[in-house]
Amino acid sequence: MNTTPHPRNTPAHTSTQSPIRPSAQTPTRPSTPSPAQSSAQSRAQTFTRSSAKSPARSRVRRLLTVIGAAVAAVAVWVLAVPVGGIELTVRMGAGPQPVGPVAVVLASLGAGLAGWALLAVLERVTAKAVRIWTITALAVLALSLTGPLGSATGSAATLVLLLMHLVVGSVVVLGLTRR
Repeated sequence: MNTTPHPRNTPAHTSTQSPIRPSAQTPTRPSTPSPAQSSAQSRAQTFTRSSAKSPARSRVRRLLTVIGAAVAAVAVWVLAVPVGGIELTVRMGAGPQPVGPVAVVLASLGAGLAGWALLAVLERVTAKAVRIWTITALAVLALSLTGPLGSATGSAATLVLLLMHLVVGSVVVLGLTRR
């Protein structure tokens, strides 16, 4: 009869620590994705690349937004002044001044370009650029409404100028923050 103890009953094998480390028992291999996983990953990468907008495309969209704001303001002016017959004047230091299409275009382009410039600077310095810019733009829009309230001559001119400010502000805020 064999009197050699069974390996499980020897003191070396009854301890809780294994003499062989687990990393030595199981070799590590790089995992290779299955064909289905590989296909899903390539579709996700393609989608990410195709949905990411290039800086040039973003600049064109923002430029069109600024131009669109000016066009919308001129459309309000056309409907109010030539079509509606409203006399659009504001009180200035030298007396009442008419508000013509050139002034409307220059003011709306100036506001849109200033907003775009501020957004571009914020995007370079903070991750919350769009949120900060939107809050700032809405505050500036609210402050800009005090201009027509204090300087427009007549209630019709006040309403038209308020509408122009709101139209330009809406186009700029919605257009520049769209991704």
